[in-house]
Amino acid sequence: QVQLVESGGGLVQAGGSLRLSCSASGIAFSIYVMGWYRQAPGKQRELVADITSGGSTNYLDSVKARFTISRDNARNTVDLQMNSLKPEDTAVYYCAARYARATYWGQGTQVTVSS
Repeated sequence: QVQLVESGGGLVQAGGSLRLSCSASGIAFSIYVMGWYRQAPGKQRELVADITSGGSTNYLDSVKARFTISRDNARNTVDLQMNSLKPEDTAVYYCAARYARATYWGQGTQVTVSS
């Protein structure tokens, strides 16, 4: 059974930092592209950042230079370090694992940035 469990969300003031973590089980983690998505109320889910098995990264333009994604293939974890947070970063953040036609999702963790 595939499980992706996120942690680290919460309430933070604008300009602050949070670190999200996702722990995966039930998949061959090292071959999956791991990503963080977010969905704000009334908006579509969007890709925030992802990282390939080889460590190549991709970021949403609005988070570049503020967010950093990393993975630990030995621990089956993927993290998202979020700095200089803005109110518009408020959303539910989801961890996702993608390989070929399969995509698995975590349950999501709420990030709220107050102004």
